[in-house]
Amino acid sequence: MTTATEKAQVLVDALPYLQRFRGKTFLIKMGGSAMDNPGLVREVMRDIVFLENAGISPVIVHGGGKAISAAMNEAGLEAKFVGGFRITTPEAIKIVEETLHQSINAGLVETINEFGGKAASIHGLSVFTAKQLFGKDNSGAPVDIGRVGQATSCHTEDILGAISAGLVPVISPLGKHEETGEPHNINADLAAAALACALKPAKLVYLSDVPGLLRDPSDQSTLIESVSSAEAQKLIDDGTISGGMIPKITSALEALESGVEKVHFIDGRTPHTLLLEIFTQSGIGTEIR
Repeated sequence: MTTATEKAQVLVDALPYLQRFRGKTFLIKMGGSAMDNPGLVREVMRDIVFLENAGISPVIVHGGGKAISAAMNEAGLEAKFVGGFRITTPEAIKIVEETLHQSINAGLVETINEFGGKAASIHGLSVFTAKQLFGKDNSGAPVDIGRVGQATSCHTEDILGAISAGLVPVISPLGKHEETGEPHNINADLAAAALACALKPAKLVYLSDVPGLLRDPSDQSTLIESVSSAEAQKLIDDGTISGGMIPKITSALEALESGVEKVHFIDGRTPHTLLLEIFTQSGIGTEIR
């Protein structure tokens, strides 16, 4: 069993990180299957309350793909995807918005408050301006996938106001079309990266259902613990990073170029993964510096 002295040593070991990051902003993107496990979600929200009480300003952008698919299925709408992006019809966007903001977002805020934190629900429509994003078929030709957006600008006033008031902003990945004003569904990874370019946090953390970047996707022992931006680009060029990871890593590199200090990819299924990555020397996932 862990002794009291060993517990105290854990706190002492964390001291340099607490000193370094106090007053800093961390942007945390929550997604993957970890979002589907209520117990894991509660653990992550409790760790975020820890960050808040340690003097760090967490900002959350969340996904909710499986919940949206389930809600669409209940409404008699089939979930279809092109190149990893959900085809979002005018009927579907209503379900997407309701699921993301009124259900998932509200639930995260409630859980943070339950653990003694203070959170603010911020609708993505007040943050992200977007243009329509087109998918690509197998030949690379553009495909109209409906109300799917790519963030063109971010309005941070509500977020900065919440941070100044000591609140954790929780943001849904929805954007207002720059011409029509219609709501558009934005991929949460890309939404988080776009917001990071505007906020310039100390850390951008992708919390999902993979352990990090792997040299061999079938072998978790090939985890890449730390790479530079240039090394990450080489991994894309040589095919080590492929498929759906390419836009995620590319957007992360853009965030680093804009002033974000580090980007982290960690596994949300691991207990206290957020704290282990931030407050220990070895970390637990992949960092891009």
